Amino acid sequence: MDSPAGGPGSSGGGSSGGTSSGGSSSGSSSSGGGSSGGAADDGGAPASDDGGNATGPSDGSVVGSGDGGAGQGGLDPSVAPGGNFDLSVWELQEPVGSAGAPTTIVSEQLEGAAGFHDTYFFTDPTDGSMSFWDPEDGVTTANSNYPRSELREMTAAGAPANWAPTGTNTLSATLKVTQVPDHVAVGQIHLGTGTPASTKPLLELFYFATGDIEIGIEQTPAGGNEVDTKVGNVPLGTKWSYVIGLTGNAISLSINGGAAQTFTMSSTFDQEGMYFKAGDYDQSVGSTASIGAKVQFYALSIIH
Repeated sequence: MDSPAGGPGSSGGGSSGGTSSGGSSSGSSSSGGGSSGGAADDGGAPASDDGGNATGPSDGSVVGSGDGGAGQGGLDPSVAPGGNFDLSVWELQEPVGSAGAPTTIVSEQLEGAAGFHDTYFFTDPTDGSMSFWDPEDGVTTANSNYPRSELREMTAAGAPANWAPTGTNTLSATLKVTQVPDHVAVGQIHLGTGTPASTKPLLELFYFATGDIEIGIEQTPAGGNEVDTKVGNVPLGTKWSYVIGLTGNAISLSINGGAAQTFTMSSTFDQEGMYFKAGDYDQSVGSTASIGAKVQFYALSIIH
């Protein structure tokens, strides 16, 4: 599933449209997981893999975890990301399309060994990882200054996920960042629909070019008051894992299987719907297509 960088490659049938936000989900949400592949040479040279695997809690329902094939960790480098990962409850937001309305690829088009892939979302030909490329000059959503090649959580019925911050909600991933101008968001809990209306995230997990990992937590749905905390350091090109959890107003984060670091969600978010995001949300902009962030995922799963 190789595809050259610098412009869209072959794809398994994507559709263009504005990115979806908000919506409501019924029941427990399922999430894509497993491992994937896609191969584009976009300037992010593969580095040695020495991290661990992300695992979520043993209770609850896990959607989309599991791998298969012949690459590292059981990933098949010869198939699209949907052949290694369960992408049935994700949609893809890409850094192309029209201003304020980037191209969105729906779940059905992402699924399967012959599913959608292009320059920005592909299987690495060496290790089978699900790879994201996000150039600094990419198209952005109406509510952001930064481009993204990123998965957005959906329900099994294909509606935008919008779960309440009650119960146990967990996003687990194993990944590595191989290229980043400054820093990139690799996981989020974003606000969906609720009161008050908001287009902000509750939290973002950032990886910096220095190897530092930080969690940024907003203090109100209005945004603009994010508190950033350093939570770890992993060298560029090194595989690592995270587990982000939200139970009521308790936020937890574990890096590489370590003890959970805990934070408190403000009660101002109590009436907000939530959804997970994962991928490559580069936090820098520019005018060059060859500069950007590359992130490779080896496992991805959600538990509700």
